[in-house]
Amino acid sequence: MPSGTPENIPKIQYKFGKETKAEKRIRQARLDAVRESFVHSYKGYQQHAWLQDEVTPLSGEYKNGFGGWGATLIDTLDTLWIMGMKKEFAIAVAAVEKIDFTSADSTVISVFETTIRYVGGLLGAYDLSRGKYPILLKKAVELGDMLYAAFDTPNRMPITYWEWARAAAGEDQEAGLSVPIADIGSLSMEFTRLTQLTGDPKYFDAIQRIYDALAEQQQQTRLPGMWPLMVNARKMDFRGDGTFTFGAMSDSLYEYFPKQHLLVGGSTRQYREMYEGTMKAANKHIFFRPLNEHNQDILVAGTARDVGTANQRLDPEGQHLTCFVGGMVGIGAKIFDRPDELDTARKLTDGCIWSYESMPTGIGPEIFRAVPCKDPDDCVWSLDRYHQWIADSLHYRDDEDEDPPLERAEQFIRDMGLIPGFTEIRERKYILR
Repeated sequence: MPSGTPENIPKIQYKFGKETKAEKRIRQARLDAVRESFVHSYKGYQQHAWLQDEVTPLSGEYKNGFGGWGATLIDTLDTLWIMGMKKEFAIAVAAVEKIDFTSADSTVISVFETTIRYVGGLLGAYDLSRGKYPILLKKAVELGDMLYAAFDTPNRMPITYWEWARAAAGEDQEAGLSVPIADIGSLSMEFTRLTQLTGDPKYFDAIQRIYDALAEQQQQTRLPGMWPLMVNARKMDFRGDGTFTFGAMSDSLYEYFPKQHLLVGGSTRQYREMYEGTMKAANKHIFFRPLNEHNQDILVAGTARDVGTANQRLDPEGQHLTCFVGGMVGIGAKIFDRPDELDTARKLTDGCIWSYESMPTGIGPEIFRAVPCKDPDDCVWSLDRYHQWIADSLHYRDDEDEDPPLERAEQFIRDMGLIPGFTEIRERKYILR
């Protein structure tokens, strides 16, 4: 564990004024609605998929995509405790004791998913219940020891999709040549907490090797300050790919920096410096203000593509997965004393809300594209501006064989059913996570 002196970390939570009776009624109604929804879902899991990974709500059946160890059961333990469902919590803990992590339904497991859902779920429940149920820590250690073997590679980089039975048989294994950066960069909090609770340094040592490699190459990537979507873990080369995003397969890498800083009490500057390097790059190359009908001053976290080539560009896409970024930046603004970025955090969160409120259902799409304003101070809505962007992006030519570009753009908007401001709804689905 870091040997530095813990620092006095500022509080994150805003200090609200005295709550009125009307405000309390609204808050309580919202709490009740959330709890009612959770209770309904949990009862469905109990009835149709107990001790399985997931319930399939339309068929009333189940599926096992996370090893078959009861992913939903373990992932909801902390929610049961927070919502005061202590009886249900005790029943769930008794069921956890029966789970056998030495066998699995799958021959290949995701080390990342197993860590965040199972180890994280067990440790979160153990901490929230203040150690009242030792079996939770025992099971977390049991699983942590199993996953630790995934780090048994020549360079100690973990295998992300792991054939655990082959490892148990003593066969040689190597990290992947092309793996999502989040898969190796999002194991830190769970393994760090294991070391804190057990006193065994091996868990923290395993993930700190990854952080040291990331920190060493942070300013050597094609977009200095950030890491690409895909990396070569076998050669420990994090510089090759040219796609940079806070979206899918990168997201939690960045999310963990401020949280890891909090977990170790600020006893090392490494996580802070990695976060600050990230923010410098993101403010310049990733965040953009989208043109929108009501001229809201909002931000969206886009994707930088083909970085380091002649085709380098900002892809003005928004992903539902990037909705966490506003919260991450808000935490960072507080704990790292970066007050100006609290406004950035608000705008990013408002950008996510915009993507929801703009849709007919009130639910944001999984992936969309918008019109990025090159100058954030020059982002006044006009239909001509919106249509021109679409016409340019469609590469229509104004010649005798085609309708004028702006007319074709208007037709494209009608055909695709686009909401003003959006240029594409790339994935109209919404994935519950």
